[in-house]
Amino acid sequence: MMLLNNFISLFLSAAPWLFLGFVIAASLKLGLPSRWLAKHLGNNKPSTTIKAAFIGAPLPLCSCGVIPAAMGLRRAGASKSATTSFLIATPETGVDSVAVSYALLGPVMAIVRPIAAICSAIIAGLLVGNGEETKSTVSEVKSCCSGKSKCASAASAPPAKPTGGQKLKAWLTSFVELVEDSYLWLLLGLAFAALIQSYLPESFMTRWGQGWITMIVMVLVGVPMYICATASTPIAAGLIIAGISPGAALVFMLAGPATNIATLMLVRQEMGMRALVAYLTGVIASAMLFGWGLDWAISQWQWQVNPVAWQEEQLVNSGWVIATSGLIAMLMLFAAVKDLRQRWFSAAA
Repeated sequence: MMLLNNFISLFLSAAPWLFLGFVIAASLKLGLPSRWLAKHLGNNKPSTTIKAAFIGAPLPLCSCGVIPAAMGLRRAGASKSATTSFLIATPETGVDSVAVSYALLGPVMAIVRPIAAICSAIIAGLLVGNGEETKSTVSEVKSCCSGKSKCASAASAPPAKPTGGQKLKAWLTSFVELVEDSYLWLLLGLAFAALIQSYLPESFMTRWGQGWITMIVMVLVGVPMYICATASTPIAAGLIIAGISPGAALVFMLAGPATNIATLMLVRQEMGMRALVAYLTGVIASAMLFGWGLDWAISQWQWQVNPVAWQEEQLVNSGWVIATSGLIAMLMLFAAVKDLRQRWFSAAA
């Protein structure tokens, strides 16, 4: 019963952000001009990766909501490096999490956290984009030019301007497709997080003290966990009060939001195993480096990181939460039924 309650609670917390993420994803997929993407996010230049990190950093999307947004960005033409940078910077920080960090952890953490998040996103994006081949132009030419007359007529004829109804239909289709592509991994990630929340002893996270072992433990706990940047802040405050160093808490706040089972599976699905390895390497190495650097700076310059007493406020099940939860659950159920039917028909055939 505890596991089910935790799963439902996580789903209710994630649903509004999921809905917002799918809205942004569908809008990115249909609304961003391909020329703009090709110019700003469609290459592997370091400036592109940096730009994607700064675009994603202020957005208030959690680690669950950023998944469909990043998928839409990738499918709209963004490079792997830019998509990775956006996928990491967005959940690791945001204007809301910075404000909560200032309130609970003080100005030092409120400044260090977004800087570390942006740098982590850039480093991982560069690692993922290293050696990426840009084949899109060649493949498009090959697929289009099977017949010269067709290709010439297609190039000469200007595209018809879609009507408002056609735009809405295309947007809704894109919205539903994104849910269908990601629902399984999202549910698996939420289930895994519920397992950790239900059965991982609290003492496991507070008995390790300080140093590299503590940071490794924070990585092992944070990587599979579904948690957003804002929600990770009070947990980090509690960890610091319990005796864990601010640097280790920073590792948790960076690794937790940027990595979870759903994110990792989708990175593997959309960009390949090599990208997944580079993604994990960049996030974990950056988190531990900044965690160690923060502890070193605190010991050298006596920086103060003083968590204040914080009491969690229970979220009211507002109409917005109920409506988005019901909509996302219904779309996921339809997607699951559709998958089962397709598998049943393929097996029967």
